[in-house]
Amino acid sequence: MEVFSALVHRHVMHGWGWGWHRSHHEPRTGRFERNDLYAVVFAAIAIVLIYLGTRGWHPLEWVGAGMTGYGMLYFIAHDGLVHRRWLFRNAPRRGYLKRLYQAHRMHHAVKGREGCVSFGFLWAPPVDRLKRELQRLHGGRVGRTREPRS
Repeated sequence: MEVFSALVHRHVMHGWGWGWHRSHHEPRTGRFERNDLYAVVFAAIAIVLIYLGTRGWHPLEWVGAGMTGYGMLYFIAHDGLVHRRWLFRNAPRRGYLKRLYQAHRMHHAVKGREGCVSFGFLWAPPVDRLKRELQRLHGGRVGRTREPRS
């Protein structure tokens, strides 16, 4: 699921689906953001797959269950831990969770959809590698850039 999630994040959410995902890269003004519609779409797909799996297409049931499990982990780690939309109040200070937190914060270090790093979520590349990639993408200066006009 992590590979699929990273591909969808990079090519759909930062591509033709930017209209919904943009809200996630801007300051939130309410409890929900337009980007939350992706969770609704993915949940609907998982429900359909589980339903079809219980009607005889058994592998689809497991695919839907895998999507659901990944979605729950994503909700806890991404919305709870990194963006602090609920439950967690402090950033992790060490280990794997700190690396996840830092990698996703680096993803948001760039304004707009171009020049971002770390599109997966439950696996994060080493932080020093992400810093080098950001510097390479932005000519040595890591910072917020303007979004290109379409």
